[in-house]
Amino acid sequence: MSILETIKSRRTIKKFKTDPVHSEKLMTWLEAAAMAPNHRMTEPWEVYFIGQETRAKLNHKTNFGNAPVLMAVLSKHGATALETEENALATACFVQNFNLAAWEEGVGTFWSSIAAAANKREILGVPEGYDVIGVFGVGYPEEISEPKPRTPMQNKLKELP
Repeated sequence: MSILETIKSRRTIKKFKTDPVHSEKLMTWLEAAAMAPNHRMTEPWEVYFIGQETRAKLNHKTNFGNAPVLMAVLSKHGATALETEENALATACFVQNFNLAAWEEGVGTFWSSIAAAANKREILGVPEGYDVIGVFGVGYPEEISEPKPRTPMQNKLKELP
């Protein structure tokens, strides 16, 4: 699959099969994710793999679609407000690289912002000085939804003098 096909076909997965995702594959995708652009090479991301006990405490309304792998991706704060923002943006690029690398091999993801809440951060043991970019279910899709309509890019373009 070409990169354009991968990007255009990627979907958020809401129901996963129980088939395991092998740790070697996860590491391959994480290593690819780490090639994300990040200003001043801060490499601000950290990944927490979430076990069953912690998952139960998170108490997500859909249990992350029963994904066999659950992970949180954190972004470290920078020395300045600007660097903290740049780090969060770099970590979002890290996440997108991971999502696309996994999708190319038939594995989908579900991105949840559940850990933005203080009590969920506490459950995950997120230290001060970190933002949680998301909690991700990862696995083989049980269902793949149709693409949602997008605003034509022509409607999003502006030309400056």
